[in-house]
Amino acid sequence: MNDLVSIIIPYYKKKIFFKKTINSVQQQTYKNLEIILIYDDSDKSDLLFIKRVLKKFVNKKIIINKKNLGVGRARNAGILKSRGKFIAFLDADDIWHKDKIKQQIHFMKKNNVSFSFTNYSIVNKNLKVIKEIKVPTKVSYRSLLFACNIGLSSVVLKSNLLKNNKFSALKTKEDYLLWLELSKKNIKMIGINRSLVSWRKTNNSLSSSTIQKIKDAYTIYSKHLMFSFIKSVYYVLILSLNFLKKRYL
Repeated sequence: MNDLVSIIIPYYKKKIFFKKTINSVQQQTYKNLEIILIYDDSDKSDLLFIKRVLKKFVNKKIIINKKNLGVGRARNAGILKSRGKFIAFLDADDIWHKDKIKQQIHFMKKNNVSFSFTNYSIVNKNLKVIKEIKVPTKVSYRSLLFACNIGLSSVVLKSNLLKNNKFSALKTKEDYLLWLELSKKNIKMIGINRSLVSWRKTNNSLSSSTIQKIKDAYTIYSKHLMFSFIKSVYYVLILSLNFLKKRYL
């Protein structure tokens, strides 16, 4: 029997996109899945809608946070409740190709890989492709210091990697910090040259805030990696330039 894959989905005010996201999970050709949705909003007005959309799934858990904890801590709450040998992350406005999980699990087992990620498309609110992002075959701690090409909703990893590693409480780049921490442990992180995710670019998302991204990047380098002020500023500049190159060139 196929190994169970736990899908971690934080939810915060994504009602207009959520059905398409969940439909892409329902259409997966890999069927041994559990959905763990973390409702991370103090406003509970979308909760009935969420429960109705997820009603079709037998294997699911809905975690309701009393207040907004932020996406990193919300994912941590979901991870604690997960049962899968593998964990896949999905933001509540992104969309998966129907063979995404099947292809990644097959690749990971065949190549004895604990962490994989894929190419992805950047799309607008109407799912029009803005740009195709091709990821490197593999990343290392050193390469990640300069650029992060790992799309969160493309990641599948073995759950045991997260026993001693968690997402931080940063507003943005919480995933980037986790990838850095895992890469420092020499975990093999392999990119798959197939576009299996549509990443939705929205104007009001935290990840679209340039100032917040810069602040959080500096925090990662200075506080978490203990770099000097000058070294931290240097890496923030390089990371920002590589981000602009990836998205706009």
